Amino acid sequence: MLPSYTLSDFDFALPPELIAQHPADERSASRLLDGCDVVAIDRRFRELPELLRAGDLLVFNDTRVIKARLLGVKASGGAVEALVERVLPDHEVLAHLRASKSPKPGGRVRFADAFEAEVLGRGGPQDSLFRLRFPGDPFALLDAHGHVPLPPYITHADTADDEARYQTVFAAKPGAVAAPTAALHFDAALLDALAARGIAMANVTLHVGAGTFQPVRTEDLSQHRMHSEWFEVSDETVAAIERTRAAGGRIVAVGTTTLRALESAARGGTLQAGARETDIFITPGFCFRVVDLLVTNFHLPKSTLMMLVSAFAGHAHVRALYAHAVHERYRFFSYGDAMLLARTGAA
Repeated sequence: MLPSYTLSDFDFALPPELIAQHPADERSASRLLDGCDVVAIDRRFRELPELLRAGDLLVFNDTRVIKARLLGVKASGGAVEALVERVLPDHEVLAHLRASKSPKPGGRVRFADAFEAEVLGRGGPQDSLFRLRFPGDPFALLDAHGHVPLPPYITHADTADDEARYQTVFAAKPGAVAAPTAALHFDAALLDALAARGIAMANVTLHVGAGTFQPVRTEDLSQHRMHSEWFEVSDETVAAIERTRAAGGRIVAVGTTTLRALESAARGGTLQAGARETDIFITPGFCFRVVDLLVTNFHLPKSTLMMLVSAFAGHAHVRALYAHAVHERYRFFSYGDAMLLARTGAA
């Protein structure tokens, strides 16, 4: 019988100075905690090809982070900060709005002293977001006037360096408001080294939402409701996974977003191609059907991602790895270091 976990079981003490505020000088120069065996091994990320086998399949999330944060003013002069969560058809977006008084439907907000958006009303899950209509292509307006949506624990304003480094080298499909951070460690040289070792690669797309930073507010995990994110798994990726499985290779998810997409696509029992929404909440006891190994950064205490990695590699093992990482002064969260985990029971 599985133990019953509560929110407190996923807490840990983290010295604030270990929260990385800037990326490593080189992407693949970050540290990698090899947690595949009982005893953890301290490595560098560029050693990853040596830890995988010819015939393994690396699966990446090819989403592209949009410059989703906008600063503006209402007609009354009051300041507004917007975080665009999702781009909709007809120049509409769903956005989080922060203002002293919420703008009413029909009101207008001028962003970046460059364009005006009309407030259409509420929308999204539980009507928690605002529907806005932009005067043109939202992607183009955000790219021209928006800011990089750095996570709340990064304290500096976004810079040109963030614009380059809070984005993977293979980002292709715009729509994320947070980066798939485990993939930030890959550079062209590392990708070449992986290919030379005979490690195949495939992509999924999951547009990471701001809800990835949403705290869990109840000790009873069954009461938590996950945010919904759009994802797509292509026929080509399904075929690559099937070929890898048939040849005895392993499926290596780069990041929790990739894992969530793959396991969401297999919720019916078999992996199915297609595009849809997922609100999958992975906690200990979850039955993994696709992923064998996971490359992931270090996550926030009491977060749903701490629960996910604990479900994947074992609660006690993950707690021991995090204690080791704190002791050895690893860098945490989005710009921090990474770890490699094996699914409990996987070869």
